[in-house]
Amino acid sequence: MLRKKRSDRTHVIYMLEHGDDFYIGVTAKTESTPLKSVKTRWNKHVYRSRTEDKSWLLYEKLRAHDTGWTLGIVAVVRGKTLAHKMERELIREFRPNLNTDVR
Repeated sequence: MLRKKRSDRTHVIYMLEHGDDFYIGVTAKTESTPLKSVKTRWNKHVYRSRTEDKSWLLYEKLRAHDTGWTLGIVAVVRGKTLAHKMERELIREFRPNLNTDVR
């Protein structure tokens, strides 16, 4: 018997900072702690910035500055829909300059 996938999984809204530049993102809590989940997501950002030819602002900044970054947790939220809604609201409110899509 297969288990039903949970629809209310915990998500982490995080911020990546380098000097005055910053990025707000969201990731599922896949590790034992929210911070470990953010670090895993960070490593994926770094890997993709080096292996994919994306001209996203975050990836361009990562290529130029691979050290000196600060990772932080903004919120831990239960449920994917709520987490993504909160991320969009934070992006609209704070206008992070490394987010490519700031609708």
